[in-house]
Amino acid sequence: MVAKLIDGKAIAAAKRQAIKAHINILKRQGMIPGLAVISIGSDPASEAYVRGKVRDCIEVGIHSEVIRFSENVTEEQLLREIRALNVDDHIHGMLIQLPLPEHISKWKVAQTIGPEKDIDGFHPVNIGKVAANEGGFVPCTAAGIIEMIRETGVSVSGQHVVIAGRSTVVGKPLALLFLNQDATVTICHSRTRQLFQYTRQADILVAATGKEALFHAGDIKPGAIVIDVGMTRSAEGNLVGDVAFEEVKNKASLITPVPGGVGPMTRVMLLEHTLIAAEQQRKKGS
Repeated sequence: MVAKLIDGKAIAAAKRQAIKAHINILKRQGMIPGLAVISIGSDPASEAYVRGKVRDCIEVGIHSEVIRFSENVTEEQLLREIRALNVDDHIHGMLIQLPLPEHISKWKVAQTIGPEKDIDGFHPVNIGKVAANEGGFVPCTAAGIIEMIRETGVSVSGQHVVIAGRSTVVGKPLALLFLNQDATVTICHSRTRQLFQYTRQADILVAATGKEALFHAGDIKPGAIVIDVGMTRSAEGNLVGDVAFEEVKNKASLITPVPGGVGPMTRVMLLEHTLIAAEQQRKKGS
């Protein structure tokens, strides 16, 4: 058995076209969704991510603004800018490019962003809504994974999902989303003993450890769905995931590639969340 690829790149491309068509309708009605990205410092990787987000916005017709600060920006200066964006009618969603400098509290930043514009899903209100299964924005990677599985037509109800990784960006919000769909969820992490004992039981395995090729064919249940969130550079300079792809593809039923899997979905969900935020704010204001 050779696993069928879950082509995140193709799924994301289709979603971008749908988002673009929807935004064109809004434009004819006099509304343009707006996204603000706050970037701190001059890290090359972060700069590349920001440029990519701006290109994505241009492609679908979202108005984007990039607010740049030096790494010496004070916490209060950053929070002041966020408060100004909260009341800017042209901005419907905002995100802060991570990581933040050590002197700035990520928690304070998350609390300051208005929940309705918190398209990355870090505000306590959005976290609470997701936990209560009452909507709310979730981190884009977690949302993208759920969308990918939905596209396969597989129901997660009753399935045993094992998530390797407990970050606030992937593991924790994703566990809530799966629970909301009636899956049985196990979260593993760096302190989990006998990790592979759990992964061998998974109907759906989400690998989000950031450790190159940690999971091999012997660590996977036959016929499992494997979602590889990891993205690191190999010694040869290639982008690789947490899963030994060439081995595991012969044992899984469905698998995401790296690159071309979760990454494109993360980017497109940012656009979709901005569109959703814009529509929600328009309804609230009408």
